Amino acid sequence: MPVQLEGSCHCGAVRFKVQSSTAVPYQLCTCSICRKVAGVGGSINLGGHSKTLEILKGKDSISVYKAVMNRDTPEEHLANSERNFCSKCSSMLWLYNSQWSAFYYTLSTLFASVIDSPELKVPETMVCIKLDSKPAYVRLPEGPKEVYDNYGPLSLEGWHKEKGLFVE
Repeated sequence: MPVQLEGSCHCGAVRFKVQSSTAVPYQLCTCSICRKVAGVGGSINLGGHSKTLEILKGKDSISVYKAVMNRDTPEEHLANSERNFCSKCSSMLWLYNSQWSAFYYTLSTLFASVIDSPELKVPETMVCIKLDSKPAYVRLPEGPKEVYDNYGPLSLEGWHKEKGLFVE
């Protein structure tokens, strides 16, 4: 049975719950988008089932940002994905992409930083991705880690299944 995750923004204007089969925060993304919208170190991700997302409070306080891809180049365009955040305190909540609806998760990424309960399990190994975008001053977390210049070989679901952490 999936795990129910409950989360909120920093100011408390937004509260939500969602079911997750991949509730272990395992991946630190250091891409320029995650660093600039979530903080200098990037974002730590987990997943949730979009159809179970329930906004308990503050739906009117949620705003959406579509990231600018390939900024300042001829290939500049807006991302398809929608980064949902609190318009009052700017806490990043989750990322949604309707193009991923064929996948198990259409609420692709929850930002672990906004999950209040249950206490999230510490992964044995942190997967650090998008190091090709990480500035030198950003330090990776201590402890065992896998590092990738771009993306790692496993999806969110695949990593949880390989580690025996996927909950049906």
